[in-house]
Amino acid sequence: MELIPSFTVDHIRLLPGIYVSRIDTIGNSYATTFDIRMKRPNLEPVLHPNAMHTIEHIVATFLRNDKEWKDNIVYWGPMGCLTGCYLIVKGKLAPQDVLDLMIRAFEHTRDFEGEIPGAQPINCGNYLLQDLPMAKYEAGRYVEILKNNPCFEYPKAQ
Repeated sequence: MELIPSFTVDHIRLLPGIYVSRIDTIGNSYATTFDIRMKRPNLEPVLHPNAMHTIEHIVATFLRNDKEWKDNIVYWGPMGCLTGCYLIVKGKLAPQDVLDLMIRAFEHTRDFEGEIPGAQPINCGNYLLQDLPMAKYEAGRYVEILKNNPCFEYPKAQ
């Protein structure tokens, strides 16, 4: 079997940032999948599952309530490798198009206070798998990365 395109990215040289993972055609429309990479794969500790789950809940809620973007959000969720998340939006977009949105989403997470949205047994399949303080820490770290060096081009495997 051929490797899928995301497995041709050089994960040794991959830095945290925002990347286009793929652009799909759906009829006459497009959907862009963004790699929201928060950690350096294979070189630094991954996001703890509890923190990742909390980030998923807070950012998903933020995105689906954002007045400008809510109708264009298709999906937000964690990568299996726990080094980041995937964001799928309607349209054929570039990382620069969602940079401000991601900064605002992660600032919201960094500054979040109160009850984690959807973290009740009736709303979530694993509602106890949460860590708000660590999610806030990781979100703050990622905001600084996005503001200083958002890394828009994938390094290709050699």
